[in-house]
Formats: sequence, C-alpha cells, structure tokens
Amino acid sequence: MAMTRLIRPLRRTLISSSKSVSQKKTQSSNLESPVSTVTTRSYISEMRKPVFEGNILRLIRSEIQYELEHFSPKQPVVEYDSFIVDNRPGEQWISLKKKFGEKEEIKIEVTMFDGSVPVEKSDKGIPIGPDVELHITLIVNISKGEGSDVLEFECLGWPDSIEIVNVFVRWKDMKPDQLYMGPEFKDLDDELQESLYEFLEKRGIDDDLAIFMHEYMKNKDKTELIRWMGTVRSFIEQK
Repeated sequence: MAMTRLIRPLRRTLISSSKSVSQKKTQSSNLESPVSTVTTRSYISEMRKPVFEGNILRLIRSEIQYELEHFSPKQPVVEYDSFIVDNRPGEQWISLKKKFGEKEEIKIEVTMFDGSVPVEKSDKGIPIGPDVELHITLIVNISKGEGSDVLEFECLGWPDSIEIVNVFVRWKDMKPDQLYMGPEFKDLDDELQESLYEFLEKRGIDDDLAIFMHEYMKNKDKTELIRWMGTVRSFIEQK
C-alpha cells in the first residue's frame, strides 16, 4: 500500500511534466513564422529544380546522340525535275514551284507524313512489307498568271503513286466558305478521272514525284525531330 501511494504521485508528476513539455512544443510550433515556412519550401523547390532540368537535358542529349548515330541527316534537295523545292525548316510543310508553258504557274504544298493504312497480308496472314503504309497530302494549285482563278487538286501521295481526292476551282473573287467543292473525285466518270490524272502527269505531278516526296519526307521527319529536341534543350538551358 505504501508503495502504491508513492507510485501514484510520481505518475501524476511525470504526466504533468510530459503535458507541460508537449504544450511548450506546441506553442513553439504555433509561434513559427509563416514567412520562414514559405522560405524553406521555396529553397527546397529551388534546390530540386536544377535536378529535374538536368535530368531532362540528359535525356534529350541522349536522344539526339542516338538519332545522329543511327541516322545521318542529308542536305535537303533544292530542286527536283523542274520544281524548285523550299524545305521550310521548322514547319510541317514544304513547297514546290515551277512554271509550265507560257502562263501557268504551279505551286504544290506538301505535308509531312499525316496518315497511314494497314498493309495487305499474305494468305498466311503475314504482312507484305511494313505493317502500315504511310501517305502525305499534296495541295496542287495551278494558276494562269497573277490574279487568275486557281485550279486546285487535293491529292494523297502514297509511296509509289499519286491519288486525286478532290478537284475544284478557287475563284479569285469568292470567299473560301462559299466555294462549291464539286463531287468526290471517285464519283466522276472513269474516263474523266483518267484525263485529269494525265493533266497532272504532263505537269510532272506523277508517281515519280510521289516516290521522291516520300524519300524527302523521311529525311525531313528525322531532321525536324532533331531540330525540335535541340530547340527544347536550348530553351531549358537558358538562365
């Protein structure tokens, strides 16, 4: 019993002391300056930032090195057949221009690869060549002197052929949203379709041009990727 009487007061003393210490810590915590907390967080954030950016730069440099080791960019061709080729660095398009006859001016806007279709498979279900076949888009504008109306062809460029999708005339005094685009090309009479293909072929817009453009775009695709990574790297490196 005497021992019990001694332990109980001691326990109360210890508990009281513990509460006092806890209250002091809480008061101390509550008195901590908000500015100090914000400053500490900002400091930690600033410390982490170079690490994150350094990691991004390391990955970009690694990707650039990989591309350069596995692909050697070629100097863009500036002329094909009688077309002048504008590479338009940093853009998804290139332009080709030429004159035909006494008055005609031909301008072709060509995208980088912008679509694909699955390739045919053999009887055993094995793909014949690549799994997909890529295509590019060609917008062919043919005019007869400055200020004239424009005959426009929308085409797809496959690896070894040109496919006409649509044909219409852009009247010089008509707004684009008022244009009648005409029927789908595939709905035209077969003989008329063939004649329009021949019309383009006489002007150098043919299967050989499709082959050239695909090889050109393979080079541009890699070149623009390397250019893009270099631009991102330069931006991050700026202080």
